[in-house]
Amino acid sequence: MLFNPAIMALIMVSVIVSAMLLIAAGFSIQVLHGWDINSGSESQLSLERRTYLISTLLTWVFASELVSLMLFIYNAESMSGQFVGAMCATGVLNVNAWGWPTLFLKIMVFFMGAVWLAVNYLDNQGFDYPLIKTKYWLLLLVVPLVLLESFVQLRYFLGLNPDVITSCCGALFSTDAEGVAAEISGLPPATALPLLYGTGLIMMLSGAWFLLRRNGGLFFAASGGVAFVAALVGIVSVVSLYIYEHPHHHCPFCILKPGHDHAGYALYIPLFIATALAFASGVMGIWREIPSLTDVVEREVPRLAWISMLLFVLFFAVATAAVWRSNLIMESVWW
Repeated sequence: MLFNPAIMALIMVSVIVSAMLLIAAGFSIQVLHGWDINSGSESQLSLERRTYLISTLLTWVFASELVSLMLFIYNAESMSGQFVGAMCATGVLNVNAWGWPTLFLKIMVFFMGAVWLAVNYLDNQGFDYPLIKTKYWLLLLVVPLVLLESFVQLRYFLGLNPDVITSCCGALFSTDAEGVAAEISGLPPATALPLLYGTGLIMMLSGAWFLLRRNGGLFFAASGGVAFVAALVGIVSVVSLYIYEHPHHHCPFCILKPGHDHAGYALYIPLFIATALAFASGVMGIWREIPSLTDVVEREVPRLAWISMLLFVLFFAVATAAVWRSNLIMESVWW
């Protein structure tokens, strides 16, 4: 299994990213202990020059993590025919105990990377680098998570055994099964749909308040995160049923297949980007009062918030269209 091109690429990216982040972590410690913007010493000038190099390096690192997340899901989907019992990515992730943790860690790294890039961009716009220590403290929190992700992913790939009979999505995402996936699948549409649209409405209202009042950024970011979770729950519990036109098929991965017009991509891509931008804009808004950052915050934060809200609207439009156009009729739907 390790000689699968996609797996080899994922492992290579993981090794390179881990190495780069360890280098960046060493630089972070130097900055945290030796940075003094008021100093004209040689060491300070060296830190200032190197921080641009490290920032560029980390931009590529977190961009690679985004590609890694997409490739990991694509690879899991494409390998479904190599395992007995697997019909989609769910079965491949179920081959051993490391599959789902790898996916969840990649999602966490993606969002934390987006926040770090936002803070880094904001800091680079200030002539006095007001967030230099903040962003490198944040980086030191991200590094262990990325190293853990690399370790868990490697354990997952090393544990892939084609002789293992895995469980399909019908067994995991079933109302008769046990576990979190079964609980989400068993959520009735009359509960799931109000939760989906209600959290979306709260997110939009908090975004409007954030744009008009120029405060409440953290609440906007938090509401975006809640809306993201509710959206995933809504996809599994009800939206997927209408895409499949089957009242018992709850898989969140089969909607990526061409047989369902790749509907999953139209749902997941705007959802993930919108959530990342909500986190980024909400966090950036914290530092509006710093004089050297006021102008850039006033310029960039509303733009990111608007894009986030528009992408959330796109997600809800696609989800609503999937339900509205479906031939499936469920009596328990609240409308």
